[in-house]
Amino acid sequence: MAGHGTDGHPHGADRLCGAGDRVYSRAVRRGRVPRRDAEPVPCLLELALLHPDPDDMDWLVPTSPQEVMTRLLRGMYDEVSESQRRVGAAVEAFEWYAGLGRHVPPAVSAEGPAIRVLDGLARIQAAMDEATQACTAEVLTVQPGGIRREAELSEGMHRAMALRGRGVRMRDLYTHVARHGHGLLSYLELMGDAVEARTLDEVIERLILFDRTVAFIPANSERTMALELRHPALVEYLGTVFERLWRLAIPLTAPLPDTGIEGISHREQSIAALLAEGHQDAVIAERLGISVRTCRAHIARLSETLGAASRTQLGVRIAQAGLDGPRPRPAAPLTLPGQGSPSVR
Repeated sequence: MAGHGTDGHPHGADRLCGAGDRVYSRAVRRGRVPRRDAEPVPCLLELALLHPDPDDMDWLVPTSPQEVMTRLLRGMYDEVSESQRRVGAAVEAFEWYAGLGRHVPPAVSAEGPAIRVLDGLARIQAAMDEATQACTAEVLTVQPGGIRREAELSEGMHRAMALRGRGVRMRDLYTHVARHGHGLLSYLELMGDAVEARTLDEVIERLILFDRTVAFIPANSERTMALELRHPALVEYLGTVFERLWRLAIPLTAPLPDTGIEGISHREQSIAALLAEGHQDAVIAERLGISVRTCRAHIARLSETLGAASRTQLGVRIAQAGLDGPRPRPAAPLTLPGQGSPSVR
C-alpha cells in the first residue's frame, strides 16, 4: 500500500505524513471532508483512504480505520506466505546441493564454512552446544508441530538455562496447538522473563538462530540431519522471516481471537481455509500440528455447523461463510500518526 507518483508524499498507509494525518483524522471524525481540503494531500486518494461521496462529488468520505487495518494485515500475511515459500524452496535446494557435495571437502574461509551439513543427532547436538556457548545476546526459534512432549523440552534444558544465566533473550514461535501442552507452560514458567513465546496457526519448519550469526534448519524430513548456516545473507534472510512471523503471532499470554462466526472455533476456521486451498486431511493435520484423527473430527463438526452433507458441499459452504481465505487476527486499534504509538531446546 505504498504511494506512487506523488513526490511530496512517498509513504504508505502505515505511516501518513503530518498533513495527511490531519485531513484523514478530520474525515473520520466528521464523516466526510470537502474535496478542496484533500488537494494538498493527494496521497490520501492514492492510498484509497479517501474516496468521492457518491451523493456529492465535491466531498470525500474516509475508508474506515478497521478496513485500513485489515488491508495492512493482509499485505503482511502475503509477505510472510511468500517468505515461507522461498524458505521451503531454499531448503530443498540445500538438500540437493548437499547430496551432490557430500563427498567433496567444503570450501573453508577464515571463519569456517558458510553451509555445513550435520549428519546424525550427536553431531547436531554438539554444534548446538557450541553455538549456545558462543551466544551473547538473543536466540530466535521456530518450533513446528503440536504439543511438545516434556522429554523433548527437557532434552535441551541445559542450553536454555545456560543462556538465561548469561542474560540472553529468547523468543519462541509455536503453533496454536502448543498452547494446550502442560510441559511448555511449565518450561516457560521456569524460564521466567528470559523467554517470550507467541503462536500462529502454522509456522515454517524448525529454525534456531543464535545472535543472527548462525542458524540451524533441518536437512531431511526425519530431522536426523541439519544445516548449519553462517552465510550472512542467508542468516539475515531467516531473521527477517522470523520477524515477520513474530509480528503476526499472538502472545501465549493472550487468548486466541474469536472467529466472529457462531459455532466455528479458531482451529476450525484454520482448517476451513486449508480445505479451501485443496489440501488433504494429512497435510492439514501436519501443518496445524494435530493428528489426522483430530483433524477429521474438526472437519466433521465444521460440516455439521455449516450444514454440509458432503466434502464438495462443505467447500461451497466454506466459501459462502467467508472462511476460504486468511482472516487477519484482531490487533491493537490502528494508531494513526499524531495519535501516539501504541527449538531445539
